[in-house]
Order: sequence, then C-alpha cells, then structure tokens
Amino acid sequence: MATEAASGLSDHLRGVTVTTVSCLSGIAAALVSAIVFGVSADAATGRLTLLVVAGFVFAQIPLLKLLGVDIEEFGIKDNLYVAFMTFTLWFISYGVILSANLA
Repeated sequence: MATEAASGLSDHLRGVTVTTVSCLSGIAAALVSAIVFGVSADAATGRLTLLVVAGFVFAQIPLLKLLGVDIEEFGIKDNLYVAFMTFTLWFISYGVILSANLA
C-alpha cells in the first residue's frame, strides 16, 4: 500500500502504537514506584522515583522495535513525545495512588 511506511506500519498505526506504549509505560512506572518506594510523604518528595520513570522511558526503545516501529526514524520531537507522555501518565497515576493512600 502506498500509505504504509517501510516498517510495515501505517503512520496512524505507528502513532497509536507509540502513544499506547508510552501511556501504559507511565502507568506501569507509577505502580512500580508505589511498590518499591511506598506511598508515604517521603516517597512523594523523593527524587529516586524519577529513576523509575527514566528506566521505563529507555525500556520502551526495544519494546517499540519488537512491535515493528522503526525507531531509527525517530527525531528529537518523537523522543521528547515518548518521554513527555510517559512522565505525564506517571505523574497523574502516582499522584492518584499517593492521594488515595494518604487520605
């Protein structure tokens, strides 16, 4: 098909795949942060939880390759998008977990 990229995924499917993996990685990072660092006030202000997010951002690269996304085509905009979406979903999910358990 003329609209498919060299990787076999259309532009729309590529975008949906990258967005879904980024969002699910952010939620998984929040769950791991809650399990590893707990749900105390110290965990909420600690910086070590950001290492979990960074790990999940970097773990997405082989996962996206496995799913058929050509990551060699990724520019700075694509990489920033993946990092932003992962961080945003982690921030929201971890905030909900912390507020539900601290109330």
